[in-house]
Amino acid sequence: MSTRLTPADVTICACEEDHIAAITTIYAHHVLHGLASFEIELPSENDIRQRRLDIVSRNYPYLVAMCAGEVVGYAYASPYRLRPAYRYTAENSVYLHPAWSGCCIGRRLMSALLAECEARELRQIVAVIGDRANCASIGLHKSLGFREVGAVPSGSNLVAGSTAC
Repeated sequence: MSTRLTPADVTICACEEDHIAAITTIYAHHVLHGLASFEIELPSENDIRQRRLDIVSRNYPYLVAMCAGEVVGYAYASPYRLRPAYRYTAENSVYLHPAWSGCCIGRRLMSALLAECEARELRQIVAVIGDRANCASIGLHKSLGFREVGAVPSGSNLVAGSTAC
């Protein structure tokens, strides 16, 4: 990782098939070392590939942050609920390579993701943050206009933000 990271060093783009291995590695770290994923077993690279295909086939955005040819983070939106009344509501997810946290990549990814959601007429974006102690994710979402709307007593926060009025 460069110690002189600037916004110009990072490119946000649509996730492609050749990004799946790096995404799987990033996600594995979060499954093993955090609560954000809500998973207890590591998904395989093929599992991640299928999940991505499901998301993009439904016309939801799936983005990666690239620096020097490497995936350093990713974010996507997915259906919040499958019932038709929720068609304008999505849930977001954002994950960074641990070596790249604190470099404003999460903000860049989320800002791009929210713009993509708005372009696709997704008006309500929900973040389910799996750990009340995840101050970085809570702070990121709040700084982008999300507000806490509920908490699960076991520790999860539910924050929501709107992309349009």
